[in-house]
Amino acid sequence: MTPKKEDYLKIIFELGGRKKKVSNKQIAVSLNIAAGSVTEMVRKLVREGLVHHEPYAGISLTSNGVRVAEELIRRHRLWETFLVTKLDYPLQDVHEDAEVLEHATSDKLMDHLDKFLGYPKRCPHGGIIPNKNGDYEEDSHDVLGDMPDGASVEVDRFIDNHDLLAYLAGVKLQLGDKITVISHKPFEGPIEIKVEDTGEIMEIGYKAAHYIFVK
Repeated sequence: MTPKKEDYLKIIFELGGRKKKVSNKQIAVSLNIAAGSVTEMVRKLVREGLVHHEPYAGISLTSNGVRVAEELIRRHRLWETFLVTKLDYPLQDVHEDAEVLEHATSDKLMDHLDKFLGYPKRCPHGGIIPNKNGDYEEDSHDVLGDMPDGASVEVDRFIDNHDLLAYLAGVKLQLGDKITVISHKPFEGPIEIKVEDTGEIMEIGYKAAHYIFVK
């Protein structure tokens, strides 16, 4: 399987494609690619039995697609955890090197890395890490952008996207922050939120708010 196909399976999984339909637009935005490229790749993944595609409804993983995605995500996120916690990589810069390492690592080494790290359940941007048996807790798939004015939520995880993580490092929104949604600006404008612990008011861009998961 090519690295590009693997990237699709991972992002479909991360967007909730194990249990719900994911749109072409969500995949395109998350991978920073053209929507036409998504259409062609999805056709290939359907032919290989890795995803289901319902026109005008969306894309979801097959049982085989879920199994492959879980293994890829375990490898990728264990390396991300190692690079951030042991080698002090900035979170927004860790993805590319983790991508290289996940493809060059034996199952035996992954098991030893998992043990060395203390069997982490979440990576540095909040994503779940399946254990070697494929067990893991459920992710939240509710996004900040869909929360109504007045909602009080906790930041649970971020999509693994370099531009998003760099943006969030700038606004200093962190995992575990308890926030209240103040208002949605019209015409896909920013979302104004209040961080409860500090009282800080900040604006989160419309696009970014749809790749910040809350609970």
